[in-house]
Amino acid sequence: MDKIPILKLGKYLLVTIQIDLYDKMALRLQQDLMEKVHSTGAKGILIDISAVNIVDSFMGRVISNITQTAKIMDAVTVVVGIQPTVAMTLVELGLTLEGVHTALNVERGMQWLQYHVKEGEDWTQHTDGQTPNE
Repeated sequence: MDKIPILKLGKYLLVTIQIDLYDKMALRLQQDLMEKVHSTGAKGILIDISAVNIVDSFMGRVISNITQTAKIMDAVTVVVGIQPTVAMTLVELGLTLEGVHTALNVERGMQWLQYHVKEGEDWTQHTDGQTPNE
């Protein structure tokens, strides 16, 4: 079975999906990511889907599940690189990916993580757009 590589960059995990995922591979990615969060203590996950052309309802649920599970494990997730056709398909399917943070590209996604993930701070306190100590 193919495996999607998960890279550790400091306190973040980076996943670049280069192929359209089939169901078993998406579930394997979800499991591998959660195991990596646990073993590394990562505080953030960046999932780059810019090369993905098709996201069905199952894949949308997997992304949502990754986000919710990571949150329980004290990590935040940002999904980047959503193609316009993929975004339109998600909306047409009624999958708004509630609670999933998104950014246009990897650079903006990393900026979002760096702003919202502060060592030793509760990231949820900063969702109002205020920087810490403001």
